[in-house]
Amino acid sequence: MKIEWKDQSPRKIQQFAHADYPRENPDLEDLLTAQDVDHIAEIFQTPLTGAYNWDYQVQDDRIKKLYDLGKQLNWDPEIDINWNRPWPDEERAPELMNLHEYPPYLAMDDKTKDEFWLHMNAWSLSQFLHGEQGALLVASQLCSCAPTLNAKLYAASQTFDEARHVEVFNKYLQKRIGVMYPINTHLKSIIDKILTDPRWDMKFIGMQIVIEGLALSAFNTTRETTPDPVLKDVVYLVTRDEARHVTFGVNYLEEFVKTLSDEEREERAEFAYQACVVSRERLVATDVFRHFGWDVEEARKQVLEGFVMATFRNLLFQRVVPNLKRIGLLTDKIRPKFEELGILDFENLATDGDIDWTALERPLDTEEAQSHEQSMLAAFHAAHEEEQASTADEQAKAAGYG
Repeated sequence: MKIEWKDQSPRKIQQFAHADYPRENPDLEDLLTAQDVDHIAEIFQTPLTGAYNWDYQVQDDRIKKLYDLGKQLNWDPEIDINWNRPWPDEERAPELMNLHEYPPYLAMDDKTKDEFWLHMNAWSLSQFLHGEQGALLVASQLCSCAPTLNAKLYAASQTFDEARHVEVFNKYLQKRIGVMYPINTHLKSIIDKILTDPRWDMKFIGMQIVIEGLALSAFNTTRETTPDPVLKDVVYLVTRDEARHVTFGVNYLEEFVKTLSDEEREERAEFAYQACVVSRERLVATDVFRHFGWDVEEARKQVLEGFVMATFRNLLFQRVVPNLKRIGLLTDKIRPKFEELGILDFENLATDGDIDWTALERPLDTEEAQSHEQSMLAAFHAAHEEEQASTADEQAKAAGYG
């Protein structure tokens, strides 16, 4: 075993060659096979303070029940997913990213456009993979530093969940896509902050509430929009686990935050806000734009100004904001900042603190993932068409036709 130590995460794209690879991209750099890959590792330092807990009574039945569900509903990527289903036909949807009138995209031939969308898919799923590794490391830290026994037990079960998530996204990228992108620098910065903060509750807030909450929304969207039945199964199974993780975080933090001083609460509210700001930036695939030779800042602006992307970026916070309010971190001081982001409207939506045990306890059923209606995509299209019609009406009125 050879380990190559790095001072920072590598920025190169990886391609994996294998018999199941459904596409051909011979021009990509760094063609890798299982025989010549070294273990690439990056060191981070943390002043983590661990804690024993000598009270072996489990005081909170809710957390115990979530822990029990984690044991009962384990799934195996090798057994519960049929990886051999054929690759489906895909439809390009440049209007979803506001690229349908963007000259650099229009200048591409059909083969290059196919490669572009492959890379967009690879980039998004790579961020899922890297985020799950971050969650794996944070959950393992919580086993040591969480102060109560039930939190330690649950963190241990979550650690195994996250290991399974890393496994399944890694396999999907290598078996179904064949291309892997490096971690987005904004995602890396927030994971670094969570891993290296010495306070256990900051790890809970950053991971269980912000990152896991955003992941739930992103996975649901992926499940509804992907044409690939294999990916539908992957995100269906991962989402079931993530729902328990977020529910655990909300229920555990709700009581703890009440014990903090006003100053401590404001500090944590600011941390949650900053995590949301950074997380919004990780949604833009600047590495893909750079790979195809586009002006990165111009392309980033083009995508962000699109109606669908703006809507999508906000919709990702529909679980995070009400959960922050539920645990007491949507303070009067921090509320205006969330309002400026345009996501405060979500504050009164349902939270994950009120546990839907029927949903969490239902048996595994990947068929449900296959039959799930693509409601969010339809809503995006409808809203986009409505905006276009409204814009056309305004232009007509301005021209004196209305």
